[in-house]
Amino acid sequence: MIYNTIQKEIAYKIEEESKLSNWKDWKWQIKNSIRTLEKFEYLTGIKFEEKERADLEKTFKKFPLSITPYYLSLIDKQNYKNDPVFKQSFGSKEELITRPSELADPLSEDKDSPVEGITHRYPDRVLFHVSNICGMYCRHCTRKRKVGDVDFVPSKDQLSEGIEYIKNTPQVRDVLLSGGDPFMLPDDKIDWLLSEIKKTPHVEIIRIGTRIPVVLPYRVTDNLVSILKKYQPLWINTHFNHPKEITASSKESLAKLADGGFPLGNQSVLLADVNDCPRIMRSLLHKLVQNRVRPYYLYQCDLSEGLSHFRTPIGKGIEIMESLIGHTSGFARPTYVIDAPGGGGKIPVMPNYIISWSTNKVVLRNYEGVITTYKEPDSYEPKMCNRDCDNCDLELNLDERDESAAIGIEKLLSDSCDTISLIPGDNERLQRRNGNA
Repeated sequence: MIYNTIQKEIAYKIEEESKLSNWKDWKWQIKNSIRTLEKFEYLTGIKFEEKERADLEKTFKKFPLSITPYYLSLIDKQNYKNDPVFKQSFGSKEELITRPSELADPLSEDKDSPVEGITHRYPDRVLFHVSNICGMYCRHCTRKRKVGDVDFVPSKDQLSEGIEYIKNTPQVRDVLLSGGDPFMLPDDKIDWLLSEIKKTPHVEIIRIGTRIPVVLPYRVTDNLVSILKKYQPLWINTHFNHPKEITASSKESLAKLADGGFPLGNQSVLLADVNDCPRIMRSLLHKLVQNRVRPYYLYQCDLSEGLSHFRTPIGKGIEIMESLIGHTSGFARPTYVIDAPGGGGKIPVMPNYIISWSTNKVVLRNYEGVITTYKEPDSYEPKMCNRDCDNCDLELNLDERDESAAIGIEKLLSDSCDTISLIPGDNERLQRRNGNA
């Protein structure tokens, strides 16, 4: 039975008549979430000094506190100041420090929003914000400007605006449901939302981003899984940041999802003094793949307001990737990315394994430092591609042809494009040429 001594102690402090069935009831967990400093102290026995309490109250006034009893039970009360669960769930005065480089909306999600709830950044996919409510309010959240806004639980009419945009934008083949947390919606609303999106012929897959298996694993009920199974292919990305978060309860929720036939991925955020250690990260990744979750992304912490104490140098992420490449299975390694400020999207950042190259050789190094060469072909004559896919007679001809206009670097590489440079619109040199400087 998943109900240990610490959980019993917390449950009985909340309600003397609490039973295992209460603890494993996700609605009971939400109802009894810890949202005040006083309740946190009462349930954990941790006491803060008067000055510290005053600082924390200021933090929670701007960035609300909300921790499920389950996630609270994972905190090491004897060493809470160094505990990764505590640091991710409980506030600190550092959150009120805003650096000049920090932004309320660092990824420009609002600027790339054609209708309420939709962020359309990449050509073939959209992010659909379906709720601002989460099972727990993570202190490192990139959407701290929104999450915790209890006044915004979108109605069906509001969600319908996003659905209509998806239906009227035929290039969208991939829809990612995010928030907040989509699994905080009621079962019937999730069912309705997925069914409406699924009616759109050009939508090939639906993805759901959720931290529920980490902070509220009991939300993954048999009924929820049965609803989700109706809308395959459905991909689910979780958000584990530390191996301590992978418990018996979280494993059970992951097993239900994996057994339901959903491909599972994980997106971790690199956090100072939480998981910025090669051994910690490797342990997390190994535990994930043991539970049929493939590591997907390792994010550099965003430039959101109040997150400077969580950010590491990019060099720390490179160091961690060096410790993984060649040292563990390829499918157990995430892609380390920076979500570019201003809405530039995810940029992979990896160690450099190409040392040099010429017209006929590439000089490479491996994870051990061994330097080797790769011989390029003596003669390579690519077939000229004019991007006229409808009339293509090359051996690469596809039965289902769909060619979108090339942009960015792809445009420069295209044989059919005469463009030789991509130049920023405010380039001073060209303005001088045109007499506008």
